[in-house]
Amino acid sequence: MNFFPWLTIVVVFPISAGSLIFLFPHRGNKVIRWYTICICLMNLLLTTYAFCYHFQLDDPLSQLTENYKWINFFDFYWRFGIDGLSIGPILLTGFITTLATLAAQPVTRESRLFHFLMLAMYSGQIGSFSSRDILLFFIMWELELIPVYLLLSMWGGKKRLYSATKFILYTAGSSIFLLIGVLAIGLYGSNEPTLNFETSANQSYPVALEIIFYIGFLIAFAVKSPIIPLHTWLPDTHGEAHYSTCMLLAGILLKMGAYGLVRINMELLPHAHSLFSPWLILLGAIQIIYAASTSLGQRNLKKRIAYSSVSHMGFIIIGIGSISDTGLNGAILQIISHGFIGAALFFLAGTSYDRIRLFYLDEMGGMAIPMPKIFTVFSILSMASLALPGMSGFVAELIVFFGIITSQKYLLMTKILITFVMAIGMILTPIYSLSMLRQMFYGYKFFNTPNSFFFDSGPRELFISISILLPVIGIGIYPDFIFSLSVDKVEAILSNFL
Repeated sequence: MNFFPWLTIVVVFPISAGSLIFLFPHRGNKVIRWYTICICLMNLLLTTYAFCYHFQLDDPLSQLTENYKWINFFDFYWRFGIDGLSIGPILLTGFITTLATLAAQPVTRESRLFHFLMLAMYSGQIGSFSSRDILLFFIMWELELIPVYLLLSMWGGKKRLYSATKFILYTAGSSIFLLIGVLAIGLYGSNEPTLNFETSANQSYPVALEIIFYIGFLIAFAVKSPIIPLHTWLPDTHGEAHYSTCMLLAGILLKMGAYGLVRINMELLPHAHSLFSPWLILLGAIQIIYAASTSLGQRNLKKRIAYSSVSHMGFIIIGIGSISDTGLNGAILQIISHGFIGAALFFLAGTSYDRIRLFYLDEMGGMAIPMPKIFTVFSILSMASLALPGMSGFVAELIVFFGIITSQKYLLMTKILITFVMAIGMILTPIYSLSMLRQMFYGYKFFNTPNSFFFDSGPRELFISISILLPVIGIGIYPDFIFSLSVDKVEAILSNFL
């Protein structure tokens, strides 16, 4: 055992170093930006180092654990620890946040506050992925909301106040359910509160009570990883936010909901989950088709990508609902892969908006001639989004397919129906992706804009796009890298269901 507090440092370092930004001069935009990028990079290197040298892959229990008494009176601990389930999202968080701060170069208004909020989000995300105490999980979950609200309401588009208010109403309203569930689980059946994940996982509840807990947590996580019908904040939020905020929203925030579903609903409440999982699968199948066909009707480019990410979250829900090894592994792989692809698509949409100042697809057209590099990268990543073989999206969706087919829990007819519906969804995905590409890049259209807009992607944009593209292709070619992290933990979770 090593007793160096790796996770505490990784969680506390961004927000504490970020609060020093306010000591910088007001005009030092470049200095602030490079300072933030350096903090993100240092944190990413710290996490990678800790995971490489102090993390055993074959151990399904939580590792790098820290356990400090925080509030003596309430028996509240500062507990951190990671296992195979949370190591992927943490590395994804570090990667995407670093690239998003690099992408935020055009932000000049109030740049100190902007970069501080990005770092505060970073801390909250890593904290909620690695906390081992339910109340600490909730606190980190809430720490995430305020920076997003401010980032939306200050650096958004025209309707930014509307979408920011909608976002905070949905997510804060849902986290009331989360808080009630956390306190109920902590205070159930004993005089002093037990907020530890490990002891709660071994606790057994009456079935009716467990179902009530499950519904509460499900509402909280269904708003975050949008499950139909609680998804309507997402297109508005994505349509208005600045694109580096969008990268964080699509890459990490949506994944927190799916992570919470696996971490709390599957691990802590297995009986209720085996009752609810058919409904989850049904919801996921409906969501894939509904969001894909809604995405086809969107005129706004960012809203179209937002609906596509809602559609891809359907695969994660199906993987979580099919109580099988392959299905859950596929859901975790889809969490990682869509984190990369969604962030990259929003970044490219934002950079092309910076070039031509248009968001509506029917006003665009013919952009492939002035911007060949953006066109190339956008095409490749759209292909990745529609699950082209050789990219990570294909592997993830294929393994979710296998998981639902080989699941022991469902009848053959159900499996055939669900697979059929998923297949229709996979046919609808190329339709909206390719029509988006066609409306943006093909055809002839002469823009009445000055020629200064027509410079192609610079080295910074190209670097960000390629560094997101490389892991996508890498996971698509060798997905075993992600599975080797999560497979033991998945077996440990599913042993509750047998």
